Amino acid sequence: MFKIPAKDLAWAIHSPQVMGIINCTSDSFYAASRQKSLDSILLKVAQFIKEGVSIVDIGAQSTRPNAQLLSANVEIEQLVPLIHGIRKAYPNLLISIDTFYASVAAASLEAGANIINDISCGSFDPAILAVVAHQKAGFIGMHLTGSIQSMHEIEARENIITSLLSFFEEKKKILSAAGIQQWVIDPGFGFGKTIEENFKLVRELASLKKIGLPILLGVSRKSSIYKTLGVSAEEALNGTTMVNTVALLNDANILRVHDVKEAVELIQLLPHLK
Repeated sequence: MFKIPAKDLAWAIHSPQVMGIINCTSDSFYAASRQKSLDSILLKVAQFIKEGVSIVDIGAQSTRPNAQLLSANVEIEQLVPLIHGIRKAYPNLLISIDTFYASVAAASLEAGANIINDISCGSFDPAILAVVAHQKAGFIGMHLTGSIQSMHEIEARENIITSLLSFFEEKKKILSAAGIQQWVIDPGFGFGKTIEENFKLVRELASLKKIGLPILLGVSRKSSIYKTLGVSAEEALNGTTMVNTVALLNDANILRVHDVKEAVELIQLLPHLK
């Protein structure tokens, strides 16, 4: 079992968990995940809770290729009222904020969030690590190469698993020095990787266990799945479930998904089929 700091709440990971995605942005790659008003977001959160979600992950910044970069101030303006509303309605719900800005992390945690989900693992704005450590918040750090502008460019490498292990071992040292000992790693499916590398990291996900930290995987409706199947993101739920099944068989601890009900059912059924 893993025990991860989560500011004012407890976050224990003793069996696979589901993180439900909520995007308060107009250009997320999957249209059905876009929510703008507090009322619509509260309805989506209520649905997720009914379906068995463990964590909700809210983002105001689309990180799809060619997305327009929002400023930290715009993120704060969009996120803080939503966090206040969700926290008031659900005092015991784990709220994760998808951001790489230190100022957004600070404002979000003050508003009632528990976890910071940083796609850059502290690379884009290193001050975010001090914010997380000071607030004793949860932290999810994703594998990413390049800058904000080049994060979707694919670097030449011989073995994606070797690269992931090297990346996270180095990040463990950096985060430990910042005062963050227990956190969650995300291998970054769909970010600066070939389709084959994305599928390889799922097949060999258990190799990352040697890092000694819980593993989050976010494959939900991503292009490696729908392009391989020749369908759209809207038609990629079945493919997502297939990839998530392999991930769970290879010791994924958290599934980050758009479709909570299906992921929770998968987790419930899988022990009966091993």
